[in-house]
Amino acid sequence: MTRRALLAAIAAFLATPTRAQPTDSLLVFAAASLTEAMQDVAKLWEARGEPRLRFNFAASSTLARQLEQGAQANLFASADQPWMDWAQSRSLIAPETRRTLLGNRLVLVAPADKVPHVTITPGMDLLSLLGPNGRLAVADPSNVPAGLYARQALTKLGLWPALEPRLARAESVRSALLLVERGEAPLGIVYATDAAVARFVRVAATFPASLLDPPIAYPFAVTRAGDTPAARRLMAFLATPPALETFARRGFITE
Repeated sequence: MTRRALLAAIAAFLATPTRAQPTDSLLVFAAASLTEAMQDVAKLWEARGEPRLRFNFAASSTLARQLEQGAQANLFASADQPWMDWAQSRSLIAPETRRTLLGNRLVLVAPADKVPHVTITPGMDLLSLLGPNGRLAVADPSNVPAGLYARQALTKLGLWPALEPRLARAESVRSALLLVERGEAPLGIVYATDAAVARFVRVAATFPASLLDPPIAYPFAVTRAGDTPAARRLMAFLATPPALETFARRGFITE
């Protein structure tokens, strides 16, 4: 190739539009229950001229393990403290950025056309509400926060031993909600914010906050691998009144 041809080729390459690089956006790993709220917050953030937000919504346990396997997220939002502790113990987050921003409530849900009258009390007969073959839909109580909270509440009510064999274990709280929406489970335990976005599910009862110690909490942190000035600006923005008001409109506890 002649020198003139080489220079022409270089000029043509430089003039060709390129796709946005990863630095033009931020990737947020967020608990599934944050889906709609984080999408709402993203609109506020991007309206300020900040980088576009991309999301990976899943169970906190799944997200934490993906980070350990090398996933290049900028921010991690967990639905409980233990999975954020797990990430921090493995140096996956920048610990000085960690902040608990939100809370939630645990509710018992049923298909919208079959909502039983339920009062949450110790020793309540939840088995009879499930029927002879019905199962209770929950996120997997072995590792998913919503399921862990459900197990804690049911244990304090004295119901766990009887109900454990009757669980329909789901990979995330949204998957548990879907089982109830489809009528595949007569009852489920999810967050109040999940029930609020479901069209074909209604809340049968709310679990008293006293059953959960510590309470439901959502810690957020910038990841070690994705620690950039923009990621830190996003973390700061999530704690501002406009962002917190957006979370509150979706039913999250922000106090």
